[in-house]
Amino acid sequence: MSQKVDLVYFNAGGGHRAAALALEAAIHAQGWPWQVRRVNLTEVLDPAQRFRRLAGVAPEDLYNFRLARGWTLGLAQELRVLQAAIRAAHGPIVRRLAAHWAAREPDLVVSLIPNFNRALQESVAMACPGVPFVTVLTDLADLPPHFWIEPGLQQHIVCGTDEAMAQAEAAGYGPGCAWRVSGMLLRQSFHDAAPPDGPALRARLGLQAEVPTALVMFGGYGSAQMVEIARTLPQLQLILMCGRHARLAQQLRALPGPGGRRLVVEFTEDVPAYMGAADFFIGKPGPGCLSEALQLGLPIVTFGNAWTMPQERFNVRWVQTRGLGLAVRSTAGLPAAVQALLADLPQYRQRVAAMRNRASFEVPRILDQLLQRSSRIVRDLQVLRAPAHAVREPQEALP
Repeated sequence: MSQKVDLVYFNAGGGHRAAALALEAAIHAQGWPWQVRRVNLTEVLDPAQRFRRLAGVAPEDLYNFRLARGWTLGLAQELRVLQAAIRAAHGPIVRRLAAHWAAREPDLVVSLIPNFNRALQESVAMACPGVPFVTVLTDLADLPPHFWIEPGLQQHIVCGTDEAMAQAEAAGYGPGCAWRVSGMLLRQSFHDAAPPDGPALRARLGLQAEVPTALVMFGGYGSAQMVEIARTLPQLQLILMCGRHARLAQQLRALPGPGGRRLVVEFTEDVPAYMGAADFFIGKPGPGCLSEALQLGLPIVTFGNAWTMPQERFNVRWVQTRGLGLAVRSTAGLPAAVQALLADLPQYRQRVAAMRNRASFEVPRILDQLLQRSSRIVRDLQVLRAPAHAVREPQEALP
């Protein structure tokens, strides 16, 4: 019977679900013999959708609505309120989750979400003693306290940067509990993409082949800030990725601009093809956006200001200190930043090319080690708990 691996996610922001899908696809593509099951935490904690009935909208949809419109000022304070509410409801949350695990009987539980990991770990330990619990960070670093890395738990932490690894070690997770991988989880298509031929791809998309081109992306729901970016850079050739924000796509198509130098793209699974047509990336400092762009060889121009989400502020510094790109405070700084990046583009590309993200191959191997270790512990416990008459000493053969 195949072992059951549960991946915990929710839809707030889209990156956690994307990481769960990427990990699930990697496990299947690499032939690991496990039964992978996705667990939407929101559906487990609120199966009757009481929040939706009271507010008229799901909590994730409300969050994504704010992201799409750039209403992110004050999220740092709201995060602490949310965390206080989670701690206040800790007991009921743990009991509901424990009932869920008891019914499902997983062999390993992987969290791809922040804020709930203490409750998740305690519920797994309560319902399924000995089953490993793993937190895979989908951010480049933690935002303590109580965000990703909760100290003092019997769990494993998977980190995609040296900084996150240092945070895990400082929280008490040593060798065998803290695991370093080479980046964020990415879909297989980002690993399979052939070295891009930018001019040929631009010509195929109806753009001018020999003109420097930026890909603009703000996650799966776009951002109203993209309209301001297009207005600020009227002469730059742009590929504008709007995700599921159809109204934004309409606004961008209605903007005046030079013919043949602006391509507006709504939701697509083939993001690597459009990234391959670009020379560099402009967008939010989200770990998913940045990791995808870097995997496809694109230097970065991103934003760092009071509207930057608190868990993404580290990412701005990370890009700058590694020489992977530039950061501006507002769209007013974009023309100068783009000019500086293009003037030094070969050096930026060289530093980006040195990045080697293989996390989608590394994480399943870590899970395999934990499953094997757990299986040995379970077998040992079964032997210890066996009735005395079931364990017999071998007898010598009679002459």
